[in-house]
Formats: sequence, C-alpha cells, structure tokens
Amino acid sequence: MAIAQNALDIHWRCRHTWKAASYNTSWCLLGCSIGDMGTILFFQHSGIDWPVFWIMSLAIFNGLLTSIILETFILARQMAFTIALKTALGMSLLSMISMEVAMNVTDYLLTGGAMLTWWAVPIMLVAGFIAPLPYNYWRLKALGKACH
Repeated sequence: MAIAQNALDIHWRCRHTWKAASYNTSWCLLGCSIGDMGTILFFQHSGIDWPVFWIMSLAIFNGLLTSIILETFILARQMAFTIALKTALGMSLLSMISMEVAMNVTDYLLTGGAMLTWWAVPIMLVAGFIAPLPYNYWRLKALGKACH
C-alpha cells in the first residue's frame, strides 16, 4: 500500500484499505469490549453503589488495558514478547479512546447509566466500531500505520 504524499491528500474509496481498517478495528473492539463490558457487568451484578461516571471511567481504563493485552498476545505469536508489548503500547490510543467513549456514551444515552442490556449491547458495539473506523482508515491510507 502506497503512503500518501500529503497526509490530507487521500481518497476515501479504497475497498482494500476499508477492509484492512475494519479488520484492525474489529480486533480492537474485541479487546476493548472485554474489559469495558466486564467492568460494567461486575458493577451491575455486584450491587456496589458507585457513581456512573466512576464506573464508566474504570470501564474505559479496563477496556484500554484488555485491548493492549489482547494485542500483545496476538503480536507475541509473530515477534518477541518485549517487541510485541512495545508495539501494543504504541498503538493508536486515540482510536481506542474514541471507541471506548462511543460505547460508554451510547450505553448512558440508551440505559441512563452503566448497564448492559440485551438490546443496548449491539448498539454499543456498532457505535464503538464506527467511531474510530475513519481514523483507522486514514492512518492506514495516509501514514501506512496499522496496529496489527
């Protein structure tokens, strides 16, 4: 894939790049969802009375952490563990944070709090997938950078 001469001079109709960006975003979504939704589910079932903001902040942190762990695990199959960890830590935090915020804001808007319901989870996942996708496409197309 050729790197664009100017980072702003890209076209947005490359199916190959959209496919690659979608694949990368899917892996990130899986990693983020494990920690994020696991945290929300814990508080939902434990009865611990924390403010919604603190639950969602912890969920975002845990989502970032599990995404980095999953990425390290995937990359460690292809390279040395220390290099895999450094690569995972160097991933686009902007992409992961936008994914996490989109999922949690969607949850809050749909349920009024930090609560997983059978009907809200798919919408949260779609929001979490769509939010960073254009940025991930741009990183691939303009900079030639991917997290996988």
